[in-house]
Amino acid sequence: MKAFGGLLFLLLVMGALIFIPAWTLNYWQAWMFLAVFGASSLAVTLYLMKNDPKLLERRTQGGPISEKETSQKIIQTITAIGFVAILLVSPLDHRFGWSPIPLYVPVAGEALIVFGMLIIFFVFKQNSFASSTIEIAPDQKVISTGLYGLVRHPMYMGAFFYLVGIPLSLGSLWGLLVIVLMMPALIWRLVDEEEFLAKNLPGYVEYQNKLRYRLIPFIW
Repeated sequence: MKAFGGLLFLLLVMGALIFIPAWTLNYWQAWMFLAVFGASSLAVTLYLMKNDPKLLERRTQGGPISEKETSQKIIQTITAIGFVAILLVSPLDHRFGWSPIPLYVPVAGEALIVFGMLIIFFVFKQNSFASSTIEIAPDQKVISTGLYGLVRHPMYMGAFFYLVGIPLSLGSLWGLLVIVLMMPALIWRLVDEEEFLAKNLPGYVEYQNKLRYRLIPFIW
C-alpha cells in the first residue's frame, strides 16, 4: 500500500508540475508521458511485490532525509530539485514554443523512458541490494554478472536514459539543459558511492579492478 500510495502521489505531483506551467490540459505529450511512466513504474512495483518485497521496501525509503551521509543528503537534494526543474521547464517550453520539434521526438522520448526503466528492472532482478540509499545490508555481496558485468552502475545508466527521455517526451529540448546541469551532482553521487562500497563491502575493490567501466561501456 505504501508503494502504491507513493506512486499515485508521485504521478499526481508530476501532473501538477507539468500541467500548471503548460496552462492547458490539451497537451497530448504530457498525457502520454504520464501513462508510459506510470505503467512502467507500476509494472516494476508489481514485480517487486511478488518476487522481492524486501527490495521494494528498500526502494520506498529514499530521498535526502533517508541518507546517512551529509554529502549524499546534499546530492539527493540537488537531484530532486533538478528533477522538478525538468518537469517545470519542459511544459514552459511547450507552452511558449521555445524549441519546436517534430512529432516523432516525443515518441523517441517515450522509447528512451521505457528502455531506461527496462534496464532498471533487470538491475532489480539481478541485485536485491539495490537500495534507494547508500548503505550496506548485513548479507550483501558483490554482484558482478548480468548488467553488472557490463558497467559497475547499470542503474545509473538506466536512470540517465529515462531522464533524457522525459523532456523529449514532453516535446522540449530546453529540458535537456537541466540534465546537463544535474550531471555533476549525479557523477558526485556515483563516485561517492564507489568510495563507500570500496571501504565497506568485501570484494568490491577486486570488482573495481576487474571491471573498469563505471557508467558507459568502453568509455568511463
